[in-house]
Amino acid sequence: MVAVWIAVAAILLVTGILAAVMIVNAFRKRIIAEEIFLSTLPAGFDGFRILFITDIHRRRLPRALLAPLAGKVDAVFLGGDLTEKGNAPARLAENMKLAASLAPAYAVHGNHDYKANTALADNIVRGSGIRLLMNENVFIEHNSQRLVLTGMDFPKQGGKKGYAPLPAAPYRETPYCRIILVHDPLWLSGQDAVAADLILAGHTHGGQVVLPFGLQMHADPFYRTYNAGMYSIPRNDGSGAEASLLISRGFGTAHLPLRWRSPAEMHVLTLRKATNI
Repeated sequence: MVAVWIAVAAILLVTGILAAVMIVNAFRKRIIAEEIFLSTLPAGFDGFRILFITDIHRRRLPRALLAPLAGKVDAVFLGGDLTEKGNAPARLAENMKLAASLAPAYAVHGNHDYKANTALADNIVRGSGIRLLMNENVFIEHNSQRLVLTGMDFPKQGGKKGYAPLPAAPYRETPYCRIILVHDPLWLSGQDAVAADLILAGHTHGGQVVLPFGLQMHADPFYRTYNAGMYSIPRNDGSGAEASLLISRGFGTAHLPLRWRSPAEMHVLTLRKATNI
């Protein structure tokens, strides 16, 4: 009987330790600094810095960590799931005000934004000064040069076939460098061609709880390949070029505040002009 109680105590101890580790990972406040090299990047954008945050859900953005970035980043991109059902509007307002104070900010919807009070949330986002992109292009100007940011809205009905068509990029003889901001990278599986140089996405949480033996919580096989991190995607436009895809593990969590082998993250992305040697 004593041996049984010892075994039970050991199991409870291990379970408690694992739960503590998963909670710590869920509430980490790390910023990953990365350089992204794009051959089409205008020379004036070399060194352009983007703060990329996705999947905030109900977390509070860390002011002590982010406020010093004011004046040190050139844009803030928010990749959807800015809030969720049951999240206090005051929390969303606080987060959006902080994000907008750092640099010109742009956002797209995620699936959880459509499960919240969307009209109220959108008013808060726009009222903070953030540009909410819904299947539209916007020019970003820097050092008298331009690139195009396209924001794809998550389909209210869900699924990979419900997206609006990709809006045509402004025409000129030399195409603009284009960044696409989209919540769910599964959007890519519905595209015959990828008319972009860089795609920024989230949604996956990197699996959030990464199970042994390659098991995943996401059902679609797309996520077995495109889960988290940096990828190269064929553009399939006849040019032979590739687009860069970054899938963030996100800052918040869906459902339970637990993470295992997929800690929370934000990103500071420095764009670099790639040169052909």
